[in-house]
Amino acid sequence: MKKSELEAQIKLGNVVPFIGMGVFKETKTEDGSQIPFDSDSMILSLNGGRAMSPRLMYEYSRAAMSLEQRKGRPFIEQMTNHIFTAKPYPMPEVYTWLKTLMPQYVVDLNLDDSLLKLYAEMDHFLITGVSRIMAGYDRFLVYSYTASSKEYHRVEKEMLSPMQPIIFKPLGCTVPEKSFIISDADFVDWLTEAMGGYALPPFLKTFKNDKSYLFLGIDFDRDTYRMVANEVTLGLSGGYLVNDKEKISKKEEKFLFSHKIEKLETSLEDFLKSVG
Repeated sequence: MKKSELEAQIKLGNVVPFIGMGVFKETKTEDGSQIPFDSDSMILSLNGGRAMSPRLMYEYSRAAMSLEQRKGRPFIEQMTNHIFTAKPYPMPEVYTWLKTLMPQYVVDLNLDDSLLKLYAEMDHFLITGVSRIMAGYDRFLVYSYTASSKEYHRVEKEMLSPMQPIIFKPLGCTVPEKSFIISDADFVDWLTEAMGGYALPPFLKTFKNDKSYLFLGIDFDRDTYRMVANEVTLGLSGGYLVNDKEKISKKEEKFLFSHKIEKLETSLEDFLKSVG
């Protein structure tokens, strides 16, 4: 499908943008520090620029779990927040492009507030994922944003409606309340409840059905992201993947085939620059 056709379908709400870490590949802070764009760079950022053992370097959630066990949960939360809030950085091109489309519904696995900045002048709903909480089974919080006051207020899940754009950040966010699904224990808890139907508000469970997805900067090589994407997009009607990987693994190939997702033969940068 051509980019212009995808843009038209996004505006109509038939195609849902689904954004991952890969969109930060060219993004650096003012002092030249790299914003994490893959598992390895996330581990380095969490661990003060130092690599960890090969077993822990396999996936950042595993490394984060090790750091949490050694240094405590507050350390992981503070480090994650520090990565995305300590130093200013330009908005990745994907978000700049989405600003021209302003999707009615968008899924963002990133933990920062870049996407929220796009909707700062527009009332909207924000859903953030949470994990390892004692009160009930729901693994999400729903907020209503009022553009005139620039404030988020937590609301009941029944308030969610298509009358305003919906931003879904299943792995959490730096705002309005710091909440991150980042370690193995977080993902296990979130996915367990997701499989029981507690990761999405009731309205969203039906609203998302029969939609296609445009996956941008997502790497499906690791089980974690495949499982998260599977739960978030249940009932999907196929989709498209744009990332910078030239070769995909057998696991990725199987996932894309079973979900009827077509990998477009273009890099993320070339896709964003293309016309028509």
